[in-house]
Amino acid sequence: MDELRRTVREAVSWAERELAAAGVDAPRLSAELLAGRAFGLSRLGLITHHTDTPAPGSMDTFYALVARRAAGEPAAYILGEREFFGLDFRVTPDVLIPRPETEGIVEEAQRLFLADTPLVFADFGTGSGALAVTLAHEFPAARGLAVDISEQALAVASGNARANGVAERLDFVRADFTTLELPAASLDLLVSNPPYVTESEYAMLSPEVRDFEPALALVSPEEGLAHIRGLLPVAVRALRPGGVLLCELGCGQGPAALALTSESGPGLCNVTILKDYAGLDRILKAFRAD
Repeated sequence: MDELRRTVREAVSWAERELAAAGVDAPRLSAELLAGRAFGLSRLGLITHHTDTPAPGSMDTFYALVARRAAGEPAAYILGEREFFGLDFRVTPDVLIPRPETEGIVEEAQRLFLADTPLVFADFGTGSGALAVTLAHEFPAARGLAVDISEQALAVASGNARANGVAERLDFVRADFTTLELPAASLDLLVSNPPYVTESEYAMLSPEVRDFEPALALVSPEEGLAHIRGLLPVAVRALRPGGVLLCELGCGQGPAALALTSESGPGLCNVTILKDYAGLDRILKAFRAD
């Protein structure tokens, strides 16, 4: 270990330079996250202990983590965890890494329902369980159904439900949600972050996404709209009158989603497209007509 890598601060600065040179996203953040894991420090600890000298063994660990990140592996997979809506989630390459844009679905649910509402909801394409677990956490009287076609994803999601103390109020079902038959008028809320990336878009994605995250959870046929088209009739049947559908979209899919709702979702009304904090189309919101 050379002189420039002796302290925590110097190690983080070295890693930032290495990761920036490798062209990874957010090199400073990645360097700090990996240093925190290798040195057993929180983000605050990296500051308060910045002049400490890491043990040689922890530096070896740090070098190995930085090498993985420099090769493009997402930090969330390296660390095995990601924060979503203030909760900690275990993530593996079997599930998408939860993203801040998806938190808008939870925020909209909080605007629509009181916290003590005994919601009955479903989460289609649950992946890590980020939406299902968070909704169960934020609505303590709620019960939910978490659906995914991947058995491995459901294992991750159920583990996250246990870790966050909501497993007793969630049921996990392996199924294709576009053909799922739920009891009629059984849901107050249906949420989904379905596959919506087109095949051409997938080819252009960052290697950090394309080479590591599951294509099954990303790509949808029919210009990215097949899964959204498929869930609309299921939503119409399963939602109670006045019930709500909140479905994440690609940022350019708003107009097409509105047209699809008219075509494939008769029985849904007050259909709108909600924008994310960047001002991009992000969530299809629709109510079940009375």
